[in-house]
Amino acid sequence: MDTIFFKRLYILIYVHLASRRVQLPSCTSEPNADWVTQQARNLSWKLEDEGIKLSVLIHDRDKKFALQADRVFQSLGARVILTPLMAPRANAHAERWIGSCRRECLDRMLIVNQRHLQAVIDEYCVHYNGERPHRSRNLRPPASRSDHTQMAGGQVQRATRLGGLLSDYRRVPVAA
Repeated sequence: MDTIFFKRLYILIYVHLASRRVQLPSCTSEPNADWVTQQARNLSWKLEDEGIKLSVLIHDRDKKFALQADRVFQSLGARVILTPLMAPRANAHAERWIGSCRRECLDRMLIVNQRHLQAVIDEYCVHYNGERPHRSRNLRPPASRSDHTQMAGGQVQRATRLGGLLSDYRRVPVAA
């Protein structure tokens, strides 16, 4: 992502494939092995807190994914798989999130700096994980743990994020 001052910023995300939930999005202007390793530690602590057992980690062959970061996940018992060269479909869920985030959010905003980008990405992830319906999950958002129930009748209520760029619509019962 480029800012309005022509500074390049990089975003790192982790996608939990079973739920399609995006975990711990973070951005930096200098993605190096130490930063990626620290993000891997942060994710391992978050997964431990949530009780999620990691079995496989898939990432591309970028040099920023250092052996130290892989060792963090291997210490959790995960197997690390590298995607083949020049094969974006090998990591399709991450590529899909990147495309959705760009189309629905980042292409429509002027990003000022790293802090602004982090705030926008965090807000988009709240929308993506908690509000945005996914066809692969029966029109439930990734963070939803219950079945989606369709309420007949009621008033439609709109909640917005990022100044109206993102919207969530829900039915609420009408008070009599």
